[in-house]
Amino acid sequence: MATAKRTSAKARLELDRIDCALLKHLQEDARIAYAELGRRVGLSTPSTIERVRKLEDAGVIRGYHAQVSPEAVGLPLRAFIKVTIAGDKLDKFASVVRRVPEVREAHRVTGAESYIVQVAVRDIAHLEKVIDALAPYVATQTSMVLASAIAWNPVEPTL
Repeated sequence: MATAKRTSAKARLELDRIDCALLKHLQEDARIAYAELGRRVGLSTPSTIERVRKLEDAGVIRGYHAQVSPEAVGLPLRAFIKVTIAGDKLDKFASVVRRVPEVREAHRVTGAESYIVQVAVRDIAHLEKVIDALAPYVATQTSMVLASAIAWNPVEPTL
């Protein structure tokens, strides 16, 4: 299936039960064949392709990704870094954090912190280097991940 790279502003698409079923199955297995996907939701292959393309065009489906285990590729330690930034440095920090390859997610948030950044690293020395790469712009507080009750959860659209 083609990667959805359409990110311009979109009108909200009204989802029906078939759209929700398509999204459920695609989140379980994005490599599923259109014919099998259509069989599971009760549509012909061409109708399935059309529905999926509409979901992509509307920005509901933003892309298709392989979910790679950081541990399996030598990055067994995960941490959340809470970042506090002066208001005039927010744009600079966003630019810097995008260039740090160890960053898995970075979210601007409300509350005492400006960002919460999730990183995956080899070891504590590697974590220290990542924090140092961010530190010239910010104050940080780091929490190591010991275990995850939920590492990823599919989105369940509401009708």
